[in-house]
Amino acid sequence: MLSENYWFRRHEAAYEFVFGLLPDEPSTGVLAEVGAGEGYGADLLAERARTVLALDYDELAIAHLARTYPRLRPVRANLAALPIADGTVDAVVSLQVIEHVWDHPEFVAECWRVLCPGGLLLLSTPNRLTFSPGLDTPVNPFHTHEFTAAELSSLIARAGFEAISVLGLHAGSRLRSLDAEHAASGGFAAAQLACPPDQWPADVRTSVASVSTADFEVAEEAVDESLDLILLARRP
Repeated sequence: MLSENYWFRRHEAAYEFVFGLLPDEPSTGVLAEVGAGEGYGADLLAERARTVLALDYDELAIAHLARTYPRLRPVRANLAALPIADGTVDAVVSLQVIEHVWDHPEFVAECWRVLCPGGLLLLSTPNRLTFSPGLDTPVNPFHTHEFTAAELSSLIARAGFEAISVLGLHAGSRLRSLDAEHAASGGFAAAQLACPPDQWPADVRTSVASVSTADFEVAEEAVDESLDLILLARRP
């Protein structure tokens, strides 16, 4: 859908980065995506893992997963009480999910519980400093809490994870140019939210349609200025 293309490519770019962190061959035994949604990301990650558990609470999402992605193992689950045995998962991936859950320590504790020693945790979430700047309440009404990089690192460290690294998903040069072009609206993303998609000016429609994952980049620098945070950590 055209109106969602910018947000979809932004999310897809995080999946592509996570995909690149996994071994080239499917040597990861069990990977669990917690909050798999539509399932396209879990299906990409299935190229690097022998078994992918795609967990989501939404019944329609799970039914869609089962029909569309036969190499996934769809599981309808409460994300705060994962139906997975202790220490049986090699990697947990959860992208753009933690900002939706109510009890963040409980959620992270569940990720810890199911991971085996040495298992990898990979999260992404909007950067509060740029997504809801200066606000106590998230702009998105479906977000219970948005994190800064420091807050997210602290939460993960308190759960006992180690080797914690937070990177930033940034707008690439072309998106920065589009931000400049739409500065009067507050930037490119704000221009998309300024009115319903069926009322977008022609230049906004054309720009949105042109966005691809190549328009985003992940970097260690200037994380507080990033669009989204990507966290990597290991269970010792």
